[in-house]
Amino acid sequence: MEKSTFEQMDGTYRQVGDYLLPNLTVPESVPVGIWGQRRRRYLQKHRKVLYNALLLNGKLDSHLTDIDQQAEDMFSQLVKQMAEQEGIIEQLKAYSQMEWVGRMNNIRSAVEEIVTTEIIFT
Repeated sequence: MEKSTFEQMDGTYRQVGDYLLPNLTVPESVPVGIWGQRRRRYLQKHRKVLYNALLLNGKLDSHLTDIDQQAEDMFSQLVKQMAEQEGIIEQLKAYSQMEWVGRMNNIRSAVEEIVTTEIIFT
């Protein structure tokens, strides 16, 4: 009896009742952060061909991880720079916590828009 293509590629089977089922495993996926998840949603909705190409080539997870790292680095750097430009320092945090929180939230929102436009949507 000839071996199937699956068996020629060193595939194995297991018996379940009267059936032989192939022993298949799915590769572990890397956890992706919030920026990678946003990129995935963008690709699924607006760049379907690129999404499918990355998925079929097995490069989607590495692409999303790379985008997530780039976006997180850019976000942290821009928040720090904008906080320094606005004069938001730790003394303000100690003196007026609510003002500090409000100003930092404004900065974080602005930076989130910048990162989304520059990295996620390109």
